[in-house]
Amino acid sequence: MKYAMEPKTFRRLYAHPGADNPLWKAVPSATGQVYDWPKSTYIAEPPFFKGFTMQPRPVGGIAGARILGIFGDSVTTDHISPAGSIKPTSPAGIYLLEHDVSVPEFNSYGARRGNHEVMMRGTFANVRIKNLMLPPKPDGSRVEGGLTLHQPSGEQMTIYDAAMRYIAEGVPTVVFGGEEYGTGSSRDWAAKGTQLLGVRAVIARSFERIHRSNLVGMGVLPLQFQGGDSAESLGLRGDETIDILGLDDIRPQQELVLVVRRSDGSRQEAKVRSRIDTAIEVDYYKHGGIMPYVLRQLLAA
Repeated sequence: MKYAMEPKTFRRLYAHPGADNPLWKAVPSATGQVYDWPKSTYIAEPPFFKGFTMQPRPVGGIAGARILGIFGDSVTTDHISPAGSIKPTSPAGIYLLEHDVSVPEFNSYGARRGNHEVMMRGTFANVRIKNLMLPPKPDGSRVEGGLTLHQPSGEQMTIYDAAMRYIAEGVPTVVFGGEEYGTGSSRDWAAKGTQLLGVRAVIARSFERIHRSNLVGMGVLPLQFQGGDSAESLGLRGDETIDILGLDDIRPQQELVLVVRRSDGSRQEAKVRSRIDTAIEVDYYKHGGIMPYVLRQLLAA
């Protein structure tokens, strides 16, 4: 300890870190007050402020939304959030291969959490998640993995690929869940990935409290079924379109109307409660999330 704690050596090594190391000096670096975001598959400039303006866009209803997924009870943030190893055949794996990253160098979602391109491809991609939109297997069991049916084409594809197609088509999307949606150890990417996939609202029987708050913080509307209603009781198959009415004058915990429009032309309504629970959360939602809200507050100060 007496050698390790020699003050003279400590001052020499830490007064100018790397001064005696030519390899450290050879590492390229940028100067200035703004990070230059070098090309990397580990970290990338996030798109959360893309198209930022000082005035938030007016909040309106959600009309003609397609269903990205219908999930059952106790879907956890481990199901929703990117976690674990990255498969070469997954959207994230394909992205890394296209960027000349070899499979042994894939690492994990956790290691690449600073790159939204990887993380959004891993959202709803858990190998055990079950999307009830998909027909059951011949033995009656449910298909597992991050798959869905794009509508109205009916094509089966990954949730990421379907979400990107809907975004390109200008079609909003929603997700349905059961009891305790988002339960478990809540993770920020469960909400961030949901938002980046273009999901406008999550409608569930109930929410885990932190994930509910995280959804609002990312500008995603959490809605809770009332009474005995659920995706199952409404008979949702996944080929319907969804309208959400009553958002013109948004208030904490207000009652809204969920309109289900079926492919045969029929229409069904259900009451849902907004789980934007507080006045400050109303402000977050109106601003498109907590990050643009805070930035506008800082710039206006």
